[in-house]
Amino acid sequence: MRYGRRATTAVACAAVAAMSLAGCGGGGGDKKGDDKPSSATSSSAKASGGEGAQSPSPSATQVLAQIRGEKDIEVTINSAVRDSGGFVTVEGEVTNNGTEQFDANDWVGNETALAASGASVAGAVLVDEAGKKRYYVLRDTEGKCLCTMKLLSIQPKETRPFFAQFPSPPETTTSVEFELPTMPPAKISISEG
Repeated sequence: MRYGRRATTAVACAAVAAMSLAGCGGGGGDKKGDDKPSSATSSSAKASGGEGAQSPSPSATQVLAQIRGEKDIEVTINSAVRDSGGFVTVEGEVTNNGTEQFDANDWVGNETALAASGASVAGAVLVDEAGKKRYYVLRDTEGKCLCTMKLLSIQPKETRPFFAQFPSPPETTTSVEFELPTMPPAKISISEG
């Protein structure tokens, strides 16, 4: 009789453990991970916005920098995190404080190869002034940026999340300048992920 109770207890414990592990799973089987290396996938949730427009959901409480450009467009940078895979992921929000719809066509930059990224933050650059280096947005094998794409039809008073992933500056570099075409530059701090 003792063995029967032990077997029942073991089965019950295994069932509880299985349910606990299932609750810890990543979920989101419908995520498209083609836009970013796998090293950054676990660090951020995805936001809707169409194919290639997946963006992490930035922390609304932290603000590293805010920049305002023409047409009352505001870019808020909420985080710049260096991960162990050698990448820095910048996350934030774009807010249209103007009176007209905004498309981020000018933020792609002048590089012809990035034209496939369309309206995006593909033209963003991190500048390490001390190291005298510029770090451009990374690309996938199709030449598209590892950043938020399809930043189209942003309506007045609408806010959308964005991300851009860059090669990591040396670990000794903790402050860089974030530059986006048509917008003023902003100093931001890199934190360790």
